[in-house]
Amino acid sequence: MSSLSRELVFLILQFLDEEKFKESVHKLEQESGFYFNIKYFEEKALAGEWDEVEKYLSGFTKVDDNRYSMKIFFEIRKQKYLEALDRNDRAKAVEILAKDLKVFATFNEELYKEITQLLTLENFRENEQLSKYGDTKSARNIMYTELKKLIEANPLFREKLAFPTFKASRLRTLINQSLNWQHQLCKNPRPNPDIKTLFLDHSCSAANGGARALTPVNLPVAAVARPSNFVPLGVHGGPFQPTPAPAPNANALAGWMANPNPSSSVPSGVVAASPFPMQLPNQVNALKHPRAPSNSLGLMDYQNADHDQLMRRLRSAQTGNEVAYPAHSHPSSASLDDLPRNVVSTMRQGSVVMSMDFHPAHHTLLAVGCSSGEVTLWEVGSREKIVTEPFKIWNMSACTNVLQGAIVKEPSISATRVAWSPDGNFIGVSFSKHLIHVYAYQGSDLRQHLEIEAHVGRVNDLAFAHPNKQICVVTCGDDKLIKVWDINGKMLYTFEGHEASVYSICPHQKENIQFIFSTALDGKIKAWLYDNVGSRVDYDAPGKWCTTMLYSADGSRLFSCGTSKDGDSFLVEWNESEGALKRTYVGFRKKSNGVVQFDTTRNRFLAVGEDNQVKFWDMDNTNMLTTVEAEGGLPSLPRLRFNKEGNLLAVSTADKGFKILANADGLRTLRAYEARSHEVASSKASIEMKVSTSAMVSSMSPAVGKIEHMDTSSPARPTPIPNGIEAMSRSIEKPRNMESVVDKPKPLELTEIVDPTQCRQVTMPDSKDSVSKVARLLYTNSGVGVLALGANGVQRLWKWSRNEQNPTGKASASVTPQHWQPNSGLIMANDVSENPEAAVPCIALSKNDSYVMSACGGKVSLFNMMTFKVMTTFMPPPPASTFLAFHPQDNNIIAIGMEDSSIHIYNVRVDEVKTKLKGHQKHITGLAFSTALNTLVSSGADAQLFFWTADTWEKKKSSAISLPPGKAPVGDTRVQFHNDQIHLLVSHETQLAIYDATKMECIHKWVPQEALSSPITSASYSCNSQLVYASFSDGNIAVFDADSLRLRCRIAPSAYMPQPTPNSAPIIPQVITTHPQEPNQLAVGLSDGSVKVIEPSEASRRWGVGVAGNADKAGTENGRPSSSSAANNNNSSSDHQMQSRGKIVWWCKTESSFILKSYGHQTFP
Repeated sequence: MSSLSRELVFLILQFLDEEKFKESVHKLEQESGFYFNIKYFEEKALAGEWDEVEKYLSGFTKVDDNRYSMKIFFEIRKQKYLEALDRNDRAKAVEILAKDLKVFATFNEELYKEITQLLTLENFRENEQLSKYGDTKSARNIMYTELKKLIEANPLFREKLAFPTFKASRLRTLINQSLNWQHQLCKNPRPNPDIKTLFLDHSCSAANGGARALTPVNLPVAAVARPSNFVPLGVHGGPFQPTPAPAPNANALAGWMANPNPSSSVPSGVVAASPFPMQLPNQVNALKHPRAPSNSLGLMDYQNADHDQLMRRLRSAQTGNEVAYPAHSHPSSASLDDLPRNVVSTMRQGSVVMSMDFHPAHHTLLAVGCSSGEVTLWEVGSREKIVTEPFKIWNMSACTNVLQGAIVKEPSISATRVAWSPDGNFIGVSFSKHLIHVYAYQGSDLRQHLEIEAHVGRVNDLAFAHPNKQICVVTCGDDKLIKVWDINGKMLYTFEGHEASVYSICPHQKENIQFIFSTALDGKIKAWLYDNVGSRVDYDAPGKWCTTMLYSADGSRLFSCGTSKDGDSFLVEWNESEGALKRTYVGFRKKSNGVVQFDTTRNRFLAVGEDNQVKFWDMDNTNMLTTVEAEGGLPSLPRLRFNKEGNLLAVSTADKGFKILANADGLRTLRAYEARSHEVASSKASIEMKVSTSAMVSSMSPAVGKIEHMDTSSPARPTPIPNGIEAMSRSIEKPRNMESVVDKPKPLELTEIVDPTQCRQVTMPDSKDSVSKVARLLYTNSGVGVLALGANGVQRLWKWSRNEQNPTGKASASVTPQHWQPNSGLIMANDVSENPEAAVPCIALSKNDSYVMSACGGKVSLFNMMTFKVMTTFMPPPPASTFLAFHPQDNNIIAIGMEDSSIHIYNVRVDEVKTKLKGHQKHITGLAFSTALNTLVSSGADAQLFFWTADTWEKKKSSAISLPPGKAPVGDTRVQFHNDQIHLLVSHETQLAIYDATKMECIHKWVPQEALSSPITSASYSCNSQLVYASFSDGNIAVFDADSLRLRCRIAPSAYMPQPTPNSAPIIPQVITTHPQEPNQLAVGLSDGSVKVIEPSEASRRWGVGVAGNADKAGTENGRPSSSSAANNNNSSSDHQMQSRGKIVWWCKTESSFILKSYGHQTFP
């Protein structure tokens, strides 16, 4: 079909839509195959009109066109099948299985057999992979989300998802123009002609009086439909996922491998794992149903003066708004407003910026690596340096003679790459000589974590990866090697095969397959699996020199950018399924004097620094979108980095600094940060957070505990320093690094939450049960629910729904959840002992939230979380189980603490106790695994800790916790590992302690006293391990900094508990737990059976945000504030001196506050 005929179809579609011929519209869409109406498809899919859904699809693709199409039809038919099973319509299910799903058996027979076996189950949710299947409505929503991703990724639908943009009633306008032209050619044109038909050319009949003035001829125009917005696309997994392979294999990188046989080539960020190993067809028909051009309209090109004059007049008279039919438009091109193009600030770094990276969660925190080797953290919201770390070798004695000789010969060292770990807890830095540094990031501190002499010569690149669910550092260098290190510095893999210096690396994961792309200076691209077998790929990069590879944010598209030795630059997208170039972007100048750098954002834009400017491309358009000079001052080849939201862009400048560019969203983000900082600085007694200054007057530290052991190797946090600010600068100070402030004290302030209005909280519905207190409490791993185990052995589950008030569907203190139960009405009730008062409830949840294992004095029961059915029971008493823990690397291995003080290592698969660990004197109260140290730590009611190897189960060491004088060694002791798998939180009613598990020694301890002097009932790390939450028997909840156990916030019982009545029993927080993704959200289970979820107020968003002006810029998300625990101080109206480990500070009492004076530095009101 010709281009004009194709456009005519679109004009007809618009006309039919405006005239409300809805069925005809969709019939023409399907028959022409030119436009896929995703909104119509959504309506039919969510309504379950499966025949119409497949009929509409048939106009655009068939089942066997490609792997995307096959997965689309499979998802639809699978959903139809499951709904028939859910209705108990077995006959219909068998019909669907034989008629619709049989076609897929050719490609995946095992999956077809598994689907068939669902017929044998009373409820298909008994299948583990379908245990999370909800109701029909939610399942269809999840299915549609998956289908939408597949359709957008399917090449057959490209350029068919967006309707062309043209004016409303365009077909009527063209007819009017034709009629006016015909009227113009009339020999006797009459005013206000009467148009009675379009089947014949218009002609005015002769009239007396000769020719008269022409009157434009117009047909009535229908009302224009208003465009509506798309529903935001969420990220969901399908309700029925194929079981992942147990280990990676060489076929995972389909198309890139020599003999591809992929399990799926569908990008993991786009679709779920595809069960069908298929290849893309060699050719794709872009248009369906070709037809011969039609001349029915007699389209002609009149090239004469009269015609030109008439058309100019008609064009000038036309009016109308640009519209996109139908009402559901999809952007067909990128909007420049989405790009961060406006300069909002300029920062001076002091040395050439070599690399930048934004924090993955705190979108205004920027790490910068410089040519001097210096690493700096900038809070771009406040335009301040938070931390500056000059380069130094941490342990020169551990360096090889080669490195020491290189340092002596040329002492200057440059940073080559700075990168955040995906969880934001670590920063990796590679250098131009041999070394890499890894810093642990805690609040606003950078703590030296790891120094490795990684390569011989220059370390060119560094990245983080998660092979086998273990955080690792990947490096490459001039020695032609790629190396993988665990977070403790142990080398796990070395990849050899490049014949030139390795220039860059790109670790990635697709489905369960993890791999690394690498590029070398000879232009070779290789790919490696974590198996030491060798490279699976050997391709040439465009330009055959320096090339960097990046995936789009969703992992669905792969790009590379680089420069040849001759100065020619290339930006390309790769077709992963074929290992070939998919598109090459144009817009570079002919020759570059270096290597261009690039970045991607929003799964939509590419940015490259070249020719003293930033160049932008839409990923789907090879032509350059626009350029930005950022008000000048950029180097020839600027370095650049987007934040994860894509609303801020950092660009290096020629004068040893960088600029921050923003779009409208970015400007709002920065303004919001400034507003919060201003509120914190100007409010000393905010209604949201009250600083307990009166308490300080009475005893200097009434509500803060005593730090009995300090770690001298852990530096204090520096005060944020405004430095080198061009725009909106507030003060200029000489930059201070960690060393210069290591001994400078912090203001002793405590943030108190005493009123319900100062925080957000929600009580779980139907949770209050005065007969049974909450004994154990967990969040689901997905973060959408809370699971409580009562002392009576009954488990209750609450879930949050996704809706307008809670678009994420995650647990929130702003929305009341639903007390969830299956339709069967079953409850999860454990086998209870004859003496329930003596029973010790215990619980553990599987990683995928499918099963929960619990006990309450009786047998251990394994429950299905969807049906609440008991799947199996084991370990009948005596002895009774008192603590449960899944092995982190094998869900079939469970460590079970017993009432008789032993620990059983139990294999669920073979129903056998593999070994018993003995050493404790009383029942087991805690178990924690460290995969990094291959260690199991156990704690008991005897106040003892035991360290065991997690493979041979041999005892490494035992240690009794230090108790107050006269205190008997009794009481529950709990243990939990920090995210780094090295530090261990130990809680006992008498103390909180942090242990270094590598040394099996206590390094910090906090002892309750004064306002927080009641026994501790429970404690837990936050999800990012930067905070520790603790509950007390008097109802108080305390929030500590995890690294030093400095108290930052106290939540009084009056803030979240009802006022007690005179004769009522006191309510005690029995257990506390933390959200798996939200560091500032906690849940607490109470002795009256109720469960509450608590979060900071909307204004503060974090616990313990300081209120003392510049004392604490709390600028980092979930960062560490200035509140601290301190030793006791006597009370006097004169100046008081406080000495701790050789550091002397003075507190001066003023009329309303204390001022900290320290060595003449900045004061803190």
